[in-house]
Amino acid sequence: MKHLTVEAVAPHDKRALGAFRGVEAWIFDLDNTLYPRSANVFRQVDRRIRAYVRRLLSVTEAEAERIQKSYYRKHGTTLRGLMLSHNVDPDEFLEYVHDIDHTAVKPDPALAAAILRLPGKKYIFTNGSRLHAEKVAERLGFTDHFEDIFDIVAANLVPKPHKETYDRFLKRFGVAPESAAMFEDLARNLMVPKSVGMVTALVVPRGTREVFHGEWEYEGRDDDHVDFVTDDLARFVAEIADAIGV
Repeated sequence: MKHLTVEAVAPHDKRALGAFRGVEAWIFDLDNTLYPRSANVFRQVDRRIRAYVRRLLSVTEAEAERIQKSYYRKHGTTLRGLMLSHNVDPDEFLEYVHDIDHTAVKPDPALAAAILRLPGKKYIFTNGSRLHAEKVAERLGFTDHFEDIFDIVAANLVPKPHKETYDRFLKRFGVAPESAAMFEDLARNLMVPKSVGMVTALVVPRGTREVFHGEWEYEGRDDDHVDFVTDDLARFVAEIADAIGV
C-alpha cells in the first residue's frame, strides 16, 4: 500500500476567514469530510464496491478494482458507471455497499459544537445513500445539526462533480450560491461550487495516509477553485465562527 505525506495545515488568518461572513448555507460532504479518512469507514465501502463489481461481472479481484476505479474517476461514482454500462439496480447496489460497520465512526463533540455555532442552515451533500449518512451522523453525535441530507437518490443518481447535481441541490433547498460555503475532501468536487460563487474548503487527511483510491484524488489543493485547505475540520469551523463573531 503506497503512502503519501501531507504537511500539517496551520491555523488560518482571521482576516482571510472573513470570506465566510454572509454565509447562510453551510454544505458538508460526508465521507472523509465530516469524519476523518483515518476512521477507514469509506475503506469498508470501497471493498464492498469491489466485491460487488467482481460478483456482477465475474472478474478477478484485480480486474474488479480496475473497473471500479475507472468508473469512479470517469463518472464520479462507480455506481454511475455500472448503471450506464451494465444497467445495475441502484437500490440493490447502495444497500449492499453501505452494509458496513459504522461503529468505526467515533463521536466528535468538538466538531458538533463548532457546527452548532455557525449561523444559518447546514446540509449534508453526499454521493452516498441517505441511510448511510444518517448512521454516520448519529455516530458522530450530530442530532439536530443539519437541516437536511441530499443524497445520491435525491441527486437523481447523478453524482458530484456533475453540475446538474449542484443545480438540483440549490433549487431543492432554495440556496443562493453566493451565500453558501462548501466543505469537501475532493478538490474536483469544489470546481462547480466555486464557479457559482460559493466559498470552498478542502478537507485533507492529517500526516501520512494510505492511498487506496488514487493519487489523482489529492490533486488540485493549490488550484484557484479551492479557497481554504484544512486537516482539522473541527478546529477550522471553530476558527470560522470566531472570525465572523458568532
